[in-house]
Amino acid sequence: MGKPAAHPYTEKKHKRRLVFSGTVNFRADTVTLPNGKRSTREFVDHPGAVAVLPVLPDGRIIFVRQFRYPVGVATLEIPAGKLNSAADKPLARVKAELKEETGYTAASIKPLLSYWPTPAFSTEVLHVFTATGLRGGKPEPDEDEFLTLETIPFEKAWRMVLTGRIRDSKTVIALQAWKIKLLEKK
Repeated sequence: MGKPAAHPYTEKKHKRRLVFSGTVNFRADTVTLPNGKRSTREFVDHPGAVAVLPVLPDGRIIFVRQFRYPVGVATLEIPAGKLNSAADKPLARVKAELKEETGYTAASIKPLLSYWPTPAFSTEVLHVFTATGLRGGKPEPDEDEFLTLETIPFEKAWRMVLTGRIRDSKTVIALQAWKIKLLEKK
């Protein structure tokens, strides 16, 4: 993803402040606004993440269901994971996440798109891939991950997006991008 063009309303960092350091960092930076005044920008400094849309030969999609504490429900999502650092390679990380969360390996993994999930309060870039030519295996989730696998035909999954039964943004966006690719092939 390239750097966006300069904008006349660019804010300039005046002072950087680390509020919390963990798997992601929380910052509260002081910025100088275009009018010369100062303001605070609170945000998550994130190393980035990957996600994968695993597509079986018959068109079904492999999803993981897991409890998400911030929203208080078990969500249906495509497999995903955080990069370990900004230097971590997305392709290597997505292969590892696919294997860990689903047990599957893929003959082909291709980039689908990259985007900023929440640019108003996070530096995260999410790299989404497709995986085809899948071979099953045993999932090996992290010790703090409790997942169940579900395979759903693409069109049913798409209806689940439209009816609000799939609400996870990376999953919604990946399914939208895949639908566009399918339509382009027709």
